[in-house]
Amino acid sequence: AYMVIVSYQYNAGGAVLSTILTDEAGKTLISAETATIIAAVFIIAYTMLAGLVSVAYTDVGNGIIMTISLLIAFPILWFKAGGWSGMEVAFTGMGKSQHMQFFGVYSGLDIINFCLPPFLLILGDANMYQRFFASKDAEGARSATIILVFVVLIIELLIIASAWVSASMIPDAEVGKHVLIYAAHRFLPPFLGAIMMTTMVGIIISTADSYLLVPATTLMRDIYLNYINPKASEKKIVLLSRLLVLALGIVAFIVSKGFAESEGFFERALYAYTIYGAAITPALVAAMFWKAATKEGAVASILSGTVVTLLWKEAPNLWTWLPAGIYGSVDEVLPAICCSVIALVGVSLITKRKS
Repeated sequence: AYMVIVSYQYNAGGAVLSTILTDEAGKTLISAETATIIAAVFIIAYTMLAGLVSVAYTDVGNGIIMTISLLIAFPILWFKAGGWSGMEVAFTGMGKSQHMQFFGVYSGLDIINFCLPPFLLILGDANMYQRFFASKDAEGARSATIILVFVVLIIELLIIASAWVSASMIPDAEVGKHVLIYAAHRFLPPFLGAIMMTTMVGIIISTADSYLLVPATTLMRDIYLNYINPKASEKKIVLLSRLLVLALGIVAFIVSKGFAESEGFFERALYAYTIYGAAITPALVAAMFWKAATKEGAVASILSGTVVTLLWKEAPNLWTWLPAGIYGSVDEVLPAICCSVIALVGVSLITKRKS
């Protein structure tokens, strides 16, 4: 799941590069494939050399700069689009009048399909807990979390609103996939656009190196140091950790190549979030808040969440017995999280009685 998340950061980095590097006619000077390779090489090298320090300082800088730049950019985009009436005319002209509705073309079930995977990811995301434990003390972590909730809410609302307004000025569906990148390059004043693009690159790098560092650290601490070489020197640990980052980065690049001609960033993101969220989050939350949870229940939850996600997505022939319309309208997140929680509770209760 983490490698899928890293893979579309490569693609996003490539999209930024190919958007920036254009000639006077607006034609890109670099292919998407070459741009993706450049982004992947830079991200892997940066993560290998900088480690967790890169994540901490990049996140702080990005958060401050992005909040300020979005607060300035949104009014500019709003007036450039002609306000509410201008957007309504533009969307109607594109045949997308439903985009002026709050949920657009999406049903309540679609909203659940889209929102539940990232919610589950955030609840159990190892990167978030890594940052909590990197705090100097518990009080600092608590204060940072309170600030985090409000700042993230502001940033997310500004991102959604800016993308919505910008979309009214972009009739080209292909360009619309990278709406904020295109808007920063074409619709904002050069200085502000440059800041926005720089911030986007920083977010891409921060996300990618976070999702490379966590599995590398897990493999090193939980497997290598526990079972292979418990007495390894600090120098060897650092070297092997960097080699693991390199190996995982290459795996993520291979994954990005495999997805290049299929689904877009959004679909891949939801798939990766579901694999992780349905498998890990129920067991993690239970470990902190439910004393009756057992290790057997946690293992059953992880296995069932992963297996159901993969089978629902990759083996549609297995679900032909379901009533018509259910499989096509329900994403893998709902059956996966339900099976994961049922397995966690059921197996925990059974094994608890035996003990």
